[in-house]
Parts: sequence; structure tokens; C-alpha cells
Amino acid sequence: MTLPFDVNTLDLFSGLAGLIFTLMIFSYVIGDNFLFRIALYIFTGVSAGYIASVAWWQVLRPNLVAPLISGSALDKALLVFPLAGILMILMKVLPRLSGISRFAMAFIVGAGAAVTIAGALRGTLIPQVEGTLNSIPRMNTPADLAQNFNMLVNGVAILLGTALTLIYFHFGARTQQDGSVRRMGVIEILAWLGRFFIGVTLGVVFAGVYSAALTALIERISSMINLFGNIP
Repeated sequence: MTLPFDVNTLDLFSGLAGLIFTLMIFSYVIGDNFLFRIALYIFTGVSAGYIASVAWWQVLRPNLVAPLISGSALDKALLVFPLAGILMILMKVLPRLSGISRFAMAFIVGAGAAVTIAGALRGTLIPQVEGTLNSIPRMNTPADLAQNFNMLVNGVAILLGTALTLIYFHFGARTQQDGSVRRMGVIEILAWLGRFFIGVTLGVVFAGVYSAALTALIERISSMINLFGNIP
């Protein structure tokens, strides 16, 4: 099968489309305008279409449609509850029957919360505790202290930063004699130090986001330069 255009022509069209959309997005610099909104609508529509196609081909078709058509009796029986949940959610479009969808939504929210909590424990909190404890090397002799002094300093800094950050989110307070609600003085001091570590962390995150955005900008400028350079 031969295409009515060559690969270079396709690359040229895709490059021009990327250039047009880049300029439409950058037009937001002069203010909110219809070109910027059109670009957002197109990107949103394309993203929604892609997500819908992925959901159909990788979730609904292999896990729902195929078992209903060619699955065993056991597979079809196991699909009763998912089908009931789907019907309950579809009832949300009907005002009189929208209350039925609450049962399915409550189950989805509960299951999602359980998965999120388990994932946070196994993927974030427990590794964070292990990493904090393992960051301090074992010192058996004075020679080990001299050899691993830098690792010891880094480990203590990580341990203090983790502890002070957690203390910052300690909201236990008591009512004072003047009627105000305050935390203990020691907690307030440690929380202020924890705020310092949080500020440093947010600064590092902002620097990472800024560098990523700057990299994307450089890539866009480079692609536009290469596009104009390849035009005969």
C-alpha cells in the first residue's frame, strides 16, 4: 500500500501543526483569547478520545464484552456485580433515579480510598521510614566515625527534617487562660523549624518544575528552528 504523500511531507505537516499549536498556546501571554481556548478545547477533546479508546480496548472489551460473548458460565456469573454497578452509575443521568447511583459510587470511593491508603503506606510512608533509619550508618569504632562522617551528617539531617516536618503537622493544642488556643511552646519552636524544611522542599520542587518547563520551552524552540531549516 502506497501513501499519497511521502514521509517528509508527513513530517512537515506534523511540524507545522506543532508550530501552530505552540503559537496558539503562547498567545496566552497577551491575555485570554479565542486561539488559546481553541487549542485547549482540541487538546481536551483529543485527550478524552484517547482515554476513552484506551478504556474500551484495554478494560471494557477484554474484561467485560469478551467474557459476556465467549466466556464460561462462571465468567458470566462473576460479571453480574460489575454490570449492576454500571447500571447504577448510568442511573445518574436520570434525576428521579440518580439516588441509586450512590451505592455504586460509595463502593468505588471506599475501594479507592482503601487502595490509596495501602499504596501510601507501602509506597511512601514505610519506605520513607526505612530510608530515614538506613540513612544513618552504623558506627562501631572511631575509625568508622571518621570514615563515614559525611554520611552521618546527611543521615542526621534527613532524620531531623523528617521528624520536624511531621511535628509541624501536629495540631494538638490547648486552651490558654486568655481563651486562645495554642500548642505547647516546644511544639511551636519545633514546628517553626519544620516549616523551614518544608520551605526548602517546596523550593526544590519549584526549581524542578521550572527546569522541566524550561526544557520543554527549549525543545519547542529547537523543533521550530529545525522545521524552518528543513523547509526547502
